[in-house]
Amino acid sequence: MTDRDVYLPVAAQPSVETLVGMSRLAETSGYDRVWLPETWGRDAVTTLSSVAEHTDEIGIGTSVMNVYSRSPALIGQTAATLQEVSDGRLRLGVGPSGPIVIEGWHGVDFERPLKRTRETVDIVKRVLSGETVNYDGDVFQLSGFRLRCDPPDPVPPVDAGGLGPKSVELAGRFADGWHALLLTADGVAERLDDFERGTELGDRNRESQRVTLSLPCCALEDRERARELTRQHIAFYVGGMGTYYRDALARQGYEATADEVAQRWASGEQEAATAAVGDDLLDEIAAAGTPEECRDQIARFEDIDGVDAVNVSFPRAAERDVIDATIDVLAP
Repeated sequence: MTDRDVYLPVAAQPSVETLVGMSRLAETSGYDRVWLPETWGRDAVTTLSSVAEHTDEIGIGTSVMNVYSRSPALIGQTAATLQEVSDGRLRLGVGPSGPIVIEGWHGVDFERPLKRTRETVDIVKRVLSGETVNYDGDVFQLSGFRLRCDPPDPVPPVDAGGLGPKSVELAGRFADGWHALLLTADGVAERLDDFERGTELGDRNRESQRVTLSLPCCALEDRERARELTRQHIAFYVGGMGTYYRDALARQGYEATADEVAQRWASGEQEAATAAVGDDLLDEIAAAGTPEECRDQIARFEDIDGVDAVNVSFPRAAERDVIDATIDVLAP
């Protein structure tokens, strides 16, 4: 059975208490886990600590914590601590993010993202095991230290995010799961082939790995409002976040649309960029519309063989009433 999670809003929220309230609503509504992204707003660690303190059973996770702004050892320490304060409810998601965030916000060169992600996953797993970490990688060299506290029990799984074939293969080969977003149903199936090839290359047990898909969702009786909010969300990612998501859409057969959105956005024509996200793409990559439509659309993604969890995520411009209504409508 496919789990249904909540991907807490990436856009700014009034307070940490607001995010905690959404998490509590997700818990009482029967969702399996809440995931928190980390971009240039509140940090994921402090916020998830508050979520863990004010919830009882729902899982927590980072999706994703980038591998440039913290060292792998610090990510491991942080995961161990979050696992402790949440009483074993953590699932860690890491990934490279993209050059706009890494270079523009953190001031770090976006170099060797695949290699850096792979080595980070390796080191984090060693830190969490409690063993002395000696590591001679191409990016990182560590020696002689181990956690100064008991290692977490159970050890939290470490997932990797990715959209391209090589990054998804890497997740299958070295991580405990893969985080996907902005993919059509056909795109998910294609990338699952890459993930499972990585699983074979790494001699991993596929049954112990987990594939989590984040799906933009907006379920309202006002159908056009729901679709417009979601259309704006997709336009922002394709046009405003560099080439990463544009390339992903191009690989899925939407190159002309992706290019038009990017060009319009770069020219300051944000409304035109939003309008360029046609109904065909919107219906292929999101669940947006009436409650009945959204239930059918999300079920289509949950039926994909190999997807273990679908995250209900929200448009960037969605306000609290829209978020709460969508959580309620799409509750498991």
